[in-house]
Amino acid sequence: MSDQHNFEISFYESILRKDPKFVEVIELLGGLYTRAGRIDDGLKMDRKLVRLRPRNPLVHYNLACSLALKRRLKDALTVLAKAVELGYRDIEWVQEDPDLENLRSHPSYHRLLEDLNAKLQES
Repeated sequence: MSDQHNFEISFYESILRKDPKFVEVIELLGGLYTRAGRIDDGLKMDRKLVRLRPRNPLVHYNLACSLALKRRLKDALTVLAKAVELGYRDIEWVQEDPDLENLRSHPSYHRLLEDLNAKLQES
């Protein structure tokens, strides 16, 4: 991990200690943790975001990515389906996102893509 990552993580952690519900900081930390290989910490931030923003499809998508990285495939697929239900529609990124690589051989993943494609056709 680079010194820059360490600095940014420390900086944002200090802000979060003062304001534990600072959504933008939680989002930034989640991404920084994941890029730094701290998947468990990123997962904690994603779970916190889902509690703070339960109707936001992107925070559910990010949680699904963290769960997939942890190889919790069934949970990841459930949360990804919730993201689609809430309005997540970027099917191209779902198919390319390296965080979801572990899901691509799962039959439920392909059914979810079919459902997402159908939703795109409706709009």
